[in-house]
Amino acid sequence: MNGFRPRGLVIRTPDGVAFSVPLAGPYSRFLAYSIDLMAVTVLNMLLVLALSPLGLLGGDIVGTLATLGYFLISMGYGIVLEWFWGGRTLGKWLLRMRVMDAAGLRLRFNQIFMRNLFRAVDMLPAFYLVGGMACVLSRLNQRLGDYVANTVVVRTPPAAGFSESLLGAGKYNSLREHPHLEARLRQQTAPVEVAVATEAILRRDSLDPAARLDLFAELAEHFRNKANFPESALLGLTDEQFVRNVVDSLYRGQTCQANHS
Repeated sequence: MNGFRPRGLVIRTPDGVAFSVPLAGPYSRFLAYSIDLMAVTVLNMLLVLALSPLGLLGGDIVGTLATLGYFLISMGYGIVLEWFWGGRTLGKWLLRMRVMDAAGLRLRFNQIFMRNLFRAVDMLPAFYLVGGMACVLSRLNQRLGDYVANTVVVRTPPAAGFSESLLGAGKYNSLREHPHLEARLRQQTAPVEVAVATEAILRRDSLDPAARLDLFAELAEHFRNKANFPESALLGLTDEQFVRNVVDSLYRGQTCQANHS
């Protein structure tokens, strides 16, 4: 069962264990937007430089194309990056934030499109006043675009106390023998699901044996449905070992993406 509490998205497992994903506040969101605005400005400057030779043709063709380009870049910047970069833009990535569905579901393209389309309204009348006021008044720190798209912006700090040793550093992970299925698993897994599985591993020793078995059985079934790994990759694995391998694959995948960014 999913629920909310102020400044955090809370997910509860059947055995009553709650996991919270912290929300990004108005100030950090404004800083991320400022970085993105600088990136958009640089892209527009490069566009104008690229179009400048067309000024020799006369007329105001450069101004017309530059205006059209500014609109496309301003709108397309957030849509393209958030869709292909897991809910992140440059500003969100630098400040460790990302967009996600408000119910913890997989983020859909139409949600990304709508939240960026409504950015023009959130910016009214100036200095993001409408969006800023909506964000301050919302218990989930949502601007109007987030309300319409049913999205939230969350912070993604490293899990407290998390380290590769918890995954069994150096241990064989049979899932890594199937990189195409690992990639599908990463593509199909939302940030909140990664957080829940990671927290389950962190807290496993504090659960009573029955609750621990039930929790990892449900998590294992959930992740098995995301990528159809062959029986050879699952042979001999308990549910808990399978979930640990899943988190290992997800964690190392994120690390590789960061190293190549």
